[in-house]
Amino acid sequence: MSYEGNIQWFPGHMTKTRRMIEADLKQVDAVVEIVDARIPESSRNPVINELVGSKPRIMLLNKCDYADDSATEKWKKYYQKQGYAVLCCDCRSGKGIKSFVPLLKKELCELLEKRRAKGMIGRMLRIMVLGIPNVGKSSFINRMANSKKTAVGDRPGVTRGKQWVTIDKDVELLDMPGILWSKFEDKEAAERLAFTGAVKDEVLDTEALADSLGEFLKARYPDRLIERYKLKSLDGRVCELIARARGMMISGGEPDTERAAAALLDEYRSGKLGKITLEEPQ
Repeated sequence: MSYEGNIQWFPGHMTKTRRMIEADLKQVDAVVEIVDARIPESSRNPVINELVGSKPRIMLLNKCDYADDSATEKWKKYYQKQGYAVLCCDCRSGKGIKSFVPLLKKELCELLEKRRAKGMIGRMLRIMVLGIPNVGKSSFINRMANSKKTAVGDRPGVTRGKQWVTIDKDVELLDMPGILWSKFEDKEAAERLAFTGAVKDEVLDTEALADSLGEFLKARYPDRLIERYKLKSLDGRVCELIARARGMMISGGEPDTERAAAALLDEYRSGKLGKITLEEPQ
């Protein structure tokens, strides 16, 4: 992938969020870290590892309905080897969500047993939910609470402050603001985030981004491009091929590559190109 655009973040609340997490970690029994199953590592902020330390953690591979099943299974094993409990789910459809509370209680069984032994019956399990913007934190909490407790949107950074949400008779979640990077240096990770829509499109060169996604799909999922856009071959620039195949032309008979670029990104993000994962474990 070769997108050279400048990915920009506006993490004005980063320091405040970090301090909030550090303070509230003392109040919780475990952490749920939500990542995008299509880009598990690229959608993780490394500072979360530093902050959470040895606190019990569940990795939630969200949006698995949009990710390649075989790649998701590899990621699940990868994180389990690191000592995390792992749940593959899709918060929008609800797939896998019912397994969360049983998995949580299994992960914290020793803590629950200690509390029972001390007669601490009825004490709530308090769980912090962390992740970067747009990985599905609010969708997850809404599913678990079965209501619209949090602000949900496709724009990065919708959840502004923290809030406690009860999801079970003895489990409550602490929803934290999405934690951004203070400085983003990994260009490939930034590119993958941009592919999925986790970065505001207004700060991107959309056509260059779509060209890069097109090259990745040609190399890894060529059949998806051919099938979706009824292409006879993949020789040439993908956005131009799509524009010609769909009759997206501008004056002079030139292909409208800008329109085709927008279509490619939109159809990848909405899952119309099928289940596609952009990275696999090293």
